Amino acid sequence: GDGIIAIGKAFTANENFEQVASDLLDTLYGYNTPPYEVLFKPTLASVDQFRPTKESAMSYFVAQNGLHPEDSGFALAPWSNVRFENHNILLRGDVALAMGNYYFTNANTGAVSKVEYTFAYAPDETGKLRIILHKSTIPFNPEA
Repeated sequence: GDGIIAIGKAFTANENFEQVASDLLDTLYGYNTPPYEVLFKPTLASVDQFRPTKESAMSYFVAQNGLHPEDSGFALAPWSNVRFENHNILLRGDVALAMGNYYFTNANTGAVSKVEYTFAYAPDETGKLRIILHKSTIPFNPEA
Protein backbone atom coordinates (compact mmCIF):
# COMPACT_ATOMS: atom_id res chain seq x y z
CA GLY A 1 0.00 0.00 0.00
CA ASP A 2 2.82 2.43 0.77
CA GLY A 3 4.10 2.24 -2.81
CA ILE A 4 0.71 3.17 -4.30
CA ILE A 5 0.50 6.11 -1.88
CA ALA A 6 4.06 7.19 -2.80
CA ILE A 7 3.21 7.23 -6.52
CA GLY A 8 0.22 9.52 -5.92
CA LYS A 9 2.23 11.81 -3.65
CA ALA A 10 4.99 12.11 -6.24
CA PHE A 11 2.41 12.87 -8.94
CA THR A 12 0.71 15.54 -6.81
CA ALA A 13 4.10 17.14 -5.97
CA ASN A 14 5.13 17.18 -9.68
CA GLU A 15 7.97 14.78 -8.90
CA ASN A 16 9.11 11.79 -10.98
CA PHE A 17 6.10 9.55 -10.27
CA GLU A 18 6.94 7.30 -13.21
CA GLN A 19 10.27 6.41 -11.59
CA VAL A 20 8.51 5.77 -8.26
CA ALA A 21 6.10 3.41 -10.06
CA SER A 22 8.91 1.67 -11.94
CA ASP A 23 10.86 1.18 -8.72
CA LEU A 24 7.74 -0.23 -7.02
CA LEU A 25 7.22 -2.78 -9.80
CA ASP A 26 10.90 -3.74 -9.75
CA THR A 27 10.83 -4.19 -5.97
CA LEU A 28 7.57 -6.08 -5.52
CA TYR A 29 6.74 -7.89 -8.75
CA GLY A 30 8.43 -10.73 -10.61
CA TYR A 31 8.55 -8.94 -13.97
CA ASN A 32 11.89 -9.65 -15.64
CA THR A 33 12.84 -11.84 -12.69
CA PRO A 34 13.48 -15.44 -13.73
CA PRO A 35 12.19 -18.04 -13.40
CA TYR A 36 8.70 -16.53 -13.08
CA GLU A 37 6.24 -14.60 -15.17
CA VAL A 38 3.56 -12.39 -13.64
CA LEU A 39 -0.19 -12.89 -13.93
CA PHE A 40 -1.78 -9.48 -13.25
CA LYS A 41 -5.48 -8.66 -13.64
CA PRO A 42 -6.03 -5.07 -12.47
CA THR A 43 -9.26 -3.94 -10.87
CA LEU A 44 -10.33 -1.40 -13.48
CA ALA A 45 -9.10 -3.13 -16.64
CA SER A 46 -11.86 -4.37 -18.92
CA VAL A 47 -10.61 -4.08 -22.51
CA ASP A 48 -7.02 -5.18 -21.99
CA GLN A 49 -7.76 -7.24 -18.89
CA PHE A 50 -4.37 -8.83 -18.30
CA ARG A 51 -0.98 -7.16 -17.84
CA PRO A 52 1.83 -9.69 -18.49
CA THR A 53 4.67 -7.14 -18.80
CA LYS A 54 6.12 -4.43 -16.60
CA GLU A 55 5.21 -1.87 -19.27
CA SER A 56 1.57 -2.94 -19.26
CA ALA A 57 1.49 -2.74 -15.45
CA MET A 58 3.05 0.75 -15.64
CA SER A 59 0.21 1.74 -17.96
CA TYR A 60 -2.34 0.68 -15.37
CA PHE A 61 -0.66 2.41 -12.44
CA VAL A 62 0.41 5.70 -14.08
CA ALA A 63 -1.11 5.76 -17.62
CA GLN A 64 1.78 7.61 -19.25
CA ASN A 65 3.04 5.23 -21.92
CA GLY A 66 -0.14 5.06 -24.04
CA LEU A 67 -0.04 1.28 -24.08
CA HIS A 68 -3.65 0.80 -22.94
CA PRO A 69 -6.04 3.70 -23.74
CA GLU A 70 -8.51 2.59 -21.05
CA ASP A 71 -5.98 3.28 -18.28
CA SER A 72 -6.26 6.49 -16.26
CA GLY A 73 -3.51 5.88 -13.73
CA PHE A 74 -4.95 4.05 -10.74
CA ALA A 75 -2.07 5.10 -8.45
CA LEU A 76 -2.45 8.80 -9.36
CA ALA A 77 -5.79 9.20 -7.49
CA PRO A 78 -4.00 10.02 -5.02
CA TRP A 79 -4.60 7.60 -2.15
CA SER A 80 -3.88 8.52 1.48
CA ASN A 81 -4.21 5.03 2.94
CA VAL A 82 -4.36 1.41 1.83
CA ARG A 83 -5.49 -1.09 4.42
CA PHE A 84 -5.14 -4.84 3.82
CA GLU A 85 -7.51 -7.32 5.47
CA ASN A 86 -6.39 -10.88 4.74
CA HIS A 87 -9.08 -13.54 4.56
CA ASN A 88 -6.42 -16.25 4.56
CA ILE A 89 -2.82 -17.02 3.66
CA LEU A 90 -1.78 -20.43 2.34
CA LEU A 91 1.76 -21.75 2.03
CA ARG A 92 2.39 -24.39 -0.65
CA GLY A 93 6.03 -25.31 -1.19
CA ASP A 94 7.86 -22.10 -2.02
CA VAL A 95 4.67 -20.25 -3.02
CA ALA A 96 2.52 -18.16 -0.66
CA LEU A 97 -1.08 -17.26 -1.54
CA ALA A 98 -3.05 -14.45 0.06
CA MET A 99 -6.70 -13.50 -0.42
CA GLY A 100 -8.76 -10.76 1.15
CA ASN A 101 -9.93 -7.17 0.83
CA TYR A 102 -8.05 -3.96 0.65
CA TYR A 103 -9.48 -0.54 1.27
CA PHE A 104 -8.21 2.51 -0.61
CA THR A 105 -8.83 5.94 0.96
CA ASN A 106 -8.97 8.78 -1.57
CA ALA A 107 -6.69 11.59 -0.35
CA ASN A 108 -8.92 14.30 -1.84
CA THR A 109 -12.37 13.13 -0.77
CA GLY A 110 -11.80 10.66 2.08
CA ALA A 111 -13.99 8.14 0.24
CA VAL A 112 -13.02 4.52 0.87
CA SER A 113 -13.12 1.97 -1.95
CA LYS A 114 -13.22 -1.73 -1.12
CA VAL A 115 -11.42 -4.06 -3.52
CA GLU A 116 -10.97 -7.84 -3.36
CA TYR A 117 -7.52 -9.28 -4.00
CA THR A 118 -5.66 -12.51 -4.59
CA PHE A 119 -1.85 -12.52 -4.56
CA ALA A 120 0.73 -15.26 -5.05
CA TYR A 121 4.33 -14.76 -3.99
CA ALA A 122 7.38 -16.84 -4.91
CA PRO A 123 11.09 -16.37 -4.32
CA ASP A 124 13.31 -15.10 -7.11
CA GLU A 125 16.78 -16.59 -7.67
CA THR A 126 18.14 -14.54 -4.73
CA GLY A 127 15.37 -15.75 -2.38
CA LYS A 128 13.45 -12.42 -2.33
CA LEU A 129 9.68 -12.88 -2.45
CA ARG A 130 8.07 -11.41 -5.55
CA ILE A 131 4.45 -11.06 -6.60
CA ILE A 132 3.78 -13.53 -9.41
CA LEU A 133 -0.03 -13.29 -9.37
CA HIS A 134 -2.14 -10.22 -8.61
CA LYS A 135 -5.89 -10.19 -9.24
CA SER A 136 -8.09 -7.40 -7.97
CA THR A 137 -11.83 -7.04 -8.41
CA ILE A 138 -14.60 -4.77 -7.25
CA PRO A 139 -17.01 -6.73 -5.03
CA PHE A 140 -20.16 -8.02 -6.71
CA ASN A 141 -23.09 -5.63 -6.47
CA PRO A 142 -26.41 -7.48 -6.85
CA GLU A 143 -28.20 -4.17 -7.55
CA ALA A 144 -25.98 -3.23 -10.51
